[in-house]
Amino acid sequence: MKADIRRFILPVLAVAVVAVLVLSVAFPGAASWFKAPSPTAPETEGRFPANPNLGIDYSKAELADIWLAGGCFWGIEAYLARVPGVADASVGYANGMTEKPSYEDVSYKNTGHAETVHVRYDPARVDLETLLIAFFKTFDPTQKNRQGNDVGSQYRSGIYYKEGTDRAAIDRVVAEIQKQYDQPVVTEVLPLENYYAAEEYHQDYLEKNPDGYCHVDFSTLEGDGSVTVDPSLYAKPDDETLRRTLTAAQYAVTQENDTEHAFSNEYWDNHEPGLYVDVATGEPMFSSTDKYDSGCGWASFTKPIDPRVVTYREDTAFGMVRTEVRSRVGDSHLGHVFEDGPKDKGGLRFCINSASIRFIPLADMASEGYGDFVRAIMDT
Repeated sequence: MKADIRRFILPVLAVAVVAVLVLSVAFPGAASWFKAPSPTAPETEGRFPANPNLGIDYSKAELADIWLAGGCFWGIEAYLARVPGVADASVGYANGMTEKPSYEDVSYKNTGHAETVHVRYDPARVDLETLLIAFFKTFDPTQKNRQGNDVGSQYRSGIYYKEGTDRAAIDRVVAEIQKQYDQPVVTEVLPLENYYAAEEYHQDYLEKNPDGYCHVDFSTLEGDGSVTVDPSLYAKPDDETLRRTLTAAQYAVTQENDTEHAFSNEYWDNHEPGLYVDVATGEPMFSSTDKYDSGCGWASFTKPIDPRVVTYREDTAFGMVRTEVRSRVGDSHLGHVFEDGPKDKGGLRFCINSASIRFIPLADMASEGYGDFVRAIMDT
């Protein structure tokens, strides 16, 4: 289906491009009527969940590789890129009979390649079995040579590996997946024979084209306790109001990038269930379910309640290179994030100043207007 649509659309697009060029010559400025998707377009927030890996520096990690096929690679790539611990996902063609095939070759010339996603992941953050379990949520492993509207051997499902030590983990997961189906699982498990990167326009396709075709259900990514925080519900007061409503310590930390003393701040050892919000705007920042005792003397969390509520900046103060964490709406200085957190929780430690957040006990959340977040805290 995807290939048939592309065969029809490409000639139409070619005519459109020629028309634009003619117009741009005949009518200066006419080209501004047409806007192509930006290759660096920001991540969509409506159709797809936010990517929790965007704020993590994987440059020093010892990454592992696996190649996964599950139908149209656009959706598989976008999904796997959002699995915590995945440093990079890209698309290509694997285990075929020809060298350096094009998309048209794979689609129409029986090259034997499968549309495949090359996943580079950090084993310190996500093990192969967890990654494969997530992968099996994206397709029907009992369907042979088809997924969604796409039919053909290029859409077969498969797991391709280079390291022989990966085979045992793969077999364990496939055996567990088989228990969920009455029909046989037909996902092939084979050593990687060859892999060729797909054309650039296929890379990060759904990030560039959020309305593009996709057979993957992204709702299965949302079972990690995270919730969606609507930024339009919160606003940053003017400076005069902040000086009047915040304590001296709260103003110094959030507005002047100050830091509290360890073990002498309000929440470093707070263990009550509840919600932590930006003290300046009230925007939810962290959940008690993600708080843990790191021993550092500041409030520590493994993740924000919604990955989008925080922003990151490089901080080179005091002769160090650190990653500063700030709130989205209020741009409040919150603290820093480090990569020495619990490995089974993603490996991050959000080290947060108590003066930058306000704690709302679970029993008070509904009365203070945070009732929508109660279930997320109680269910985890």
